[in-house]
Order: sequence, then structure tokens, then C-alpha cells
Amino acid sequence: MSAELVCWKCGHPLGAAGLSISRRDLCPKCNVDLHVCKLCRFYDVRAAKACREPIAEPVADKEHANFCDYFKPMAGAWHPEDQSRAAAVRARLDALFGLDK
Repeated sequence: MSAELVCWKCGHPLGAAGLSISRRDLCPKCNVDLHVCKLCRFYDVRAAKACREPIAEPVADKEHANFCDYFKPMAGAWHPEDQSRAAAVRARLDALFGLDK
């Protein structure tokens, strides 16, 4: 797991921009919101409401900017295997519909 803070969606390094993420900050590469549950150290799909912070307000959409006061960016939030799985599914669909030529 990397110690560098990267975008939760594409893995682009955030560098110094990742030190202080506001609600309006976007990834410079893929343009997704960064102040999201999926980039927070308290995000855990196994916990109640997918959050290990017991007094945080529930957030319905874990991939869009929110106003959570307990947000703390987490290094290693990007999981490249998710991308490879999507690519494999896309390849199978392309083969099924004859688009792999």
C-alpha cells in the first residue's frame, strides 16, 4: 500500500494538493470529487453505514463530495485491481458483441 496520497478513482498522485482537501477539490487528472468517503481513512464497507467514525452523519453517496467534518484523506485508497476487473469485463462484452476486432 502506497504512503503517497492518490486519487481514489484513477490513482493520480495528489502531491501537496492532498495535504488540505476542501469540499470543492477535484482530481487534476480525472476530475472527480476528492472530499469523498472513498478517500477517507474512516471508510470501511464492513462498518455500519460504511464508516468507522461512530458520530459522523451518514452519507448516502460515497463517491461525491460531502460536508463530513470527520473527513481525513487516506493514502492507498485507490485499488488498481478494480480497474483491471472492469477492463476484463469490457473485453468479454466486446468479444460477445464482436467489437474486439
